[in-house]
Amino acid sequence: MVRLGKKRYYSLAVQGDEADVYIYGDIVSWPWLESDVTSYSLAKELEGLEADRINVYINSYGGEVAEGLAIYNALRRHKAEVKTVCDGVACSAASVVFMAGDEREMSNASLLMIHNAWTLTAGDPNELRKEADDLETINAATIQAYLNHVSISEDELKKMLDDETWISAADALEMGFATTVVNPAVTNKAAASLRQRQQIRDAILGRKSQSGTLDIEALATRLKKMMQHESSTTEPEPGSCPESETETQANGLSGFMAALANRLAEGNEDE
Repeated sequence: MVRLGKKRYYSLAVQGDEADVYIYGDIVSWPWLESDVTSYSLAKELEGLEADRINVYINSYGGEVAEGLAIYNALRRHKAEVKTVCDGVACSAASVVFMAGDEREMSNASLLMIHNAWTLTAGDPNELRKEADDLETINAATIQAYLNHVSISEDELKKMLDDETWISAADALEMGFATTVVNPAVTNKAAASLRQRQQIRDAILGRKSQSGTLDIEALATRLKKMMQHESSTTEPEPGSCPESETETQANGLSGFMAALANRLAEGNEDE
């Protein structure tokens, strides 16, 4: 059975034991646009929802704090496992909704943004002081929503809120805002290859600077040991064959070493 919400940008679809929620608009208490999302509309959708897993896809600049907190709590209260996905940006109140996920996924081309609550107001000095105190109380609630999940200290979090901070996927993962980053820029295998190539270059340049000539045999022995150490300390990619990949990598790096050595030798001849 598939059930679709009426809104194009905010919708809920149910299939089997999974439900997909799309929040692709502002989070408000009174919807004016087709894309607007309210805590009431989402809470009513969740109220009778029978699902083992809820996937919440977010691309929103945020909106009202109270609405964001209500959606956060409604998702946390549901018995289903919740996965939140930042499809583009999850800013302000939308970043609070993002924190509701048991699993919180970002891509390397998505962003979070967090800041202190703010408002527009008017009144005498007493009313303005009260408004400031109220904002501090509101901030405390959103801070707690973040602290329920992040690995940084409260002081560090408050500094980020004061600075109105944009958070990359890598930083979000490191600080605990996200639990997963998909499409990582550099895989374990690629990172190991980059390190090995840099080590080869450094080793060749080091030999060249010490003696002015290259002992290829001694250098090859040293590089072989470096590669073996790297292979033993690098976690293999899922579904990979470490032995065959190490042999292929060794052949490729040997060719790279020879090409680099020849290039450096040509440089010596030019001098």
